[in-house]
Amino acid sequence: MKTTGTYRDTIIEIDLQKLYDNFLKIREMNGPDVSVMAVVKADAYGHGAVRIARTLMDAGAAYLAVATLSEAMELRSVYPDYPVFILGHTPDQYLHYVIENHITQTIFSYDQARLLSRYAEKQNTIAKVHLKVDTGLHRLGQVPGEAYRKEILRMTKLPNLEIEGIFSHLALTNREENEKQFHSFTDFVRTLERDGLSFQYKHISDSIACVDYPEYRLNMVRPGSLIYGMHSFHLGYLPVVPAVRFLTRVSELHRLQPGEGVSYDYVWRAQRPSIVATLPFGYVDGLFRSIQGKGYVSIHGEKAPLIGVMCMDQCIVDVTDIPDVAPGDLAIILSDGSDGAMTAEEASKLTGTIKNDILVSLGTRPERIYINDPSE
Repeated sequence: MKTTGTYRDTIIEIDLQKLYDNFLKIREMNGPDVSVMAVVKADAYGHGAVRIARTLMDAGAAYLAVATLSEAMELRSVYPDYPVFILGHTPDQYLHYVIENHITQTIFSYDQARLLSRYAEKQNTIAKVHLKVDTGLHRLGQVPGEAYRKEILRMTKLPNLEIEGIFSHLALTNREENEKQFHSFTDFVRTLERDGLSFQYKHISDSIACVDYPEYRLNMVRPGSLIYGMHSFHLGYLPVVPAVRFLTRVSELHRLQPGEGVSYDYVWRAQRPSIVATLPFGYVDGLFRSIQGKGYVSIHGEKAPLIGVMCMDQCIVDVTDIPDVAPGDLAIILSDGSDGAMTAEEASKLTGTIKNDILVSLGTRPERIYINDPSE
C-alpha cells in the first residue's frame, strides 16, 4: 500500500485489470452485434471517471455515458474525440456547450431538438441526440404514442440534427412489467422505423437487464454497476468481481479497563480488559456513520469490530482478540471479501441501503491508487 499525493494512510486502491476483465465479460456475454455503452457517471461509481474511462475505452466501450453536462465536460477535457453521452437532462441555457464539445445529448422534446439544431448550424457541425421514451419509469421522456411520434417526425426535418439513437429504462418491478415496458418500447421504435427513421443505437438494458433479460439487448446495452463488480442480477449470472479495496493503517493503540468508554457519548464501554485501535478514517471518507457498532475492518485477516461513535475523520476498532496489532498495521475497510474485509454488499445491508450507494459515497479525500493497468 502506498500514497503519493494526500499524505494519508487512508486510500482507495482500484484494480484496473479487474475492471477491464469485467467489461470483456460483459462484451462477450452480449455478443459481437451488441455495442456496450459504459456508464461512468458519479465519478465512475466512485472509482474515478477520468482514469477508469481510459481502461474502458481500451476494453472496447462504444460510448462513455454520464448523467450531467459537468461530468461530460470533465471527460471531454481529457478525451477530445471519444463518444460521450449525457443520460440526463441538460438545461436549455447550457445546450450550446453540448454542441461546442461534441457531446451526444438525451432529448425528449421538439424544443430541445430545435435549440441543438440552431447551435449546431451556427457552428457548422452536427448535433447528435438519443430520444428518451418513457415506458413506465416516469423520470424522463415522453410516453410512446401519436403525440410523441408527430413531435419526433418534426425533429427529423431540423437541419444539423442527427437522431443517432433511441432508448428507455426499465423499472425492473417484475418480469410482467418488464415485458410490458420492453414491448411498448420496441413497438414504438418499429412505428418510427416504418415512418422512415433509422437508429444506429437502440437500448433499454441496464446492468440487471443485461444479465437477466438477454432478449432485451437490441443492439446496445448500458451497464453501470456490473462493470464495477456489483451483482445486482436475479435470474442470470455473470462472474464479475469488485475492483476496489478501501485501506488504512492503525494510527494508535489504547489499553482499556472494564467500564472505560471510547469516542463520543461512550456508547461503547469495555466489558473486559481491552485493546482498541484508532484508524485515520471517518464517515467523511466514505463509510456511513450508521455502520458504527455493526461493521468491522480486517486486520491480520481477522475481524476488528467498529466500536463507539464513528467520527468525521477517525474511528475506533476493537483488536483485543487479534494478536500483535501495532501502529502502522494495514486495516482493510472494504474489499471483495477474500481478505476477510466487508464487501460493499455487506456494508449496504448493515446500513440499510444498496451497493451502489456504498460505492458512490466513497469520499473524495482518500486518494485513488490504480494498480494492474492492463495497458502496461
